[in-house]
Amino acid sequence: MAQATTTVDPIPQVAGRDWRTPLELLALGAIWGSSFLFMRIAANPFGPFALVEVRLALGALVLLPFLWRERAHFRAGMWSRLAMIGAINSAIPFLLFAWAAQRSPAAIGAICNAMTVLFAALVGFLFFGQKIGTRRSLALLVGFVGVVVLATSKAGGLSVGGAVVAGSTAALLYGVGVNLVRKHLAGIPPAAAAAATLGCAALLVLPFAATHWPTARIPPGAWGAAIAIGVVCTGYAFLLYYRLIQRIGPARASTVTYLVPLFGAGFAWAFLGEPVTLAMLAAGVLILGSVAASQRAT
Repeated sequence: MAQATTTVDPIPQVAGRDWRTPLELLALGAIWGSSFLFMRIAANPFGPFALVEVRLALGALVLLPFLWRERAHFRAGMWSRLAMIGAINSAIPFLLFAWAAQRSPAAIGAICNAMTVLFAALVGFLFFGQKIGTRRSLALLVGFVGVVVLATSKAGGLSVGGAVVAGSTAALLYGVGVNLVRKHLAGIPPAAAAAATLGCAALLVLPFAATHWPTARIPPGAWGAAIAIGVVCTGYAFLLYYRLIQRIGPARASTVTYLVPLFGAGFAWAFLGEPVTLAMLAAGVLILGSVAASQRAT
């Protein structure tokens, strides 16, 4: 799940009661939750670099018409900045989550992803002059406790600490990316900005994907999972997310964060038979509770 934000006009309260809103939030939570299932299926046959290249390239292609339509917004001097944001907000986090998917159940990455909201607040406070109150500070502390609980747990008898560190680092980079988008890409149509950053990220990863492309035959199921991650979980999901932002505002749209771990763990249990351990549940409650408290503090 690549996090992003944009500036929009205040949304009338009636927009939040639109019958489409809960359905689209549910759909987006399911789509982004399924990305961790698909990564779990495709990460080993592809390897992180090849899988992420397919994801970035397909996601950028889905959004390419929006970039073409808004191409006048993109000056020549912007592309180095877009490449930096693409690396921080897409390429490196996607690689970290793919690496983690090779070593841990899908639920681990989905739970770590929920830390994005907390990291965005922390990075905004430390480096971008945003205010952070007592309640949000306590929420951050509780969220980090949840990460520690998750990192010290085991799944199937194996330690998942490395995967938790990778997933948490990816969430931290998403938090940095959200603030960079807010600072440097304000005023640019968000779907076009997403297409540009994804395309730049694909170009950055391409040399590594070319040198690390798997020599063994990739099963059709892994190809299907990789295509689903790129087309549905990246390209289409961005469109759905930005449509929600325009209708109900970024704060309400970000509540989809609560749904992603539930769908991620549920899909992995239903389709891969991966157990949901007590430590995962405890960490999930701590992290999601802290995210909810942080959101109420805004």
